[in-house]
Amino acid sequence: MGKVERYRQVLRELDDWDTYLLHESGLPGPRGNIELARAVAEEGDAPLFARYLEQDAQKAPTNTPQEFLAFCGVLGLGRLLAEGNLEVLPTLRKHASDPRWRTREAVAMALQHWGRVDMCGLLCEMDAWSCGSPFEQRAAAAALCEPGLLTEERHARQVLEILDGITASLSRLRNRRTEGFKTLRKGLGYCWSVAVVGYPTVGEAVMEKWLTSEDRDVRWIMRSNLKKKRLARIDPQWVAAWQAALEVP
Repeated sequence: MGKVERYRQVLRELDDWDTYLLHESGLPGPRGNIELARAVAEEGDAPLFARYLEQDAQKAPTNTPQEFLAFCGVLGLGRLLAEGNLEVLPTLRKHASDPRWRTREAVAMALQHWGRVDMCGLLCEMDAWSCGSPFEQRAAAAALCEPGLLTEERHARQVLEILDGITASLSRLRNRRTEGFKTLRKGLGYCWSVAVVGYPTVGEAVMEKWLTSEDRDVRWIMRSNLKKKRLARIDPQWVAAWQAALEVP
């Protein structure tokens, strides 16, 4: 039995989840208790998730046990989505711009939960998010660029199209000192490699367009992706040739 299932059994026997979650959150610390959060997402219900989402950045600052409750609430929305409750999407989109990085990460994880049962629905929604703010764009890219979701070339192709549009919009941004821009830039620094591995024939061609960009941030993004081992495993010669051309150390 895995950790998530063991936590689910524990939760079924508890009357007071809050005290247990705060104690077992793993926060403050470098890593929250993701397995426990997944168990909460599976065992909880909509009212519980809504209550946990009341733990905003003021009530539950970054890296506090209280933030773990918000994390669980966001993750729970992913299960509701997977069950067909699309009414939670606006709430999830709002939390994509949360000032706390863990809460933003929970948004991507929740969306991936949905994608495992309805990838077409996720792609359609993320196409809309990809036209939003940098934080929303980052959430879309992070949610879609999960290897387990890109097992079909048709899905990988759509993800590449979305990444292409996001990268184009990033290259047009003038204000690059915002936290949203920095977060999006960092996310795209690995997302492209995941999508290219999902459909190398098309992905390499699309990525090549950006490898020759004159935009310094786009170049950083592409060079970062070239350093990912997943790309080298599928086409080492292509990676080596571009690294040499760009003089990547």
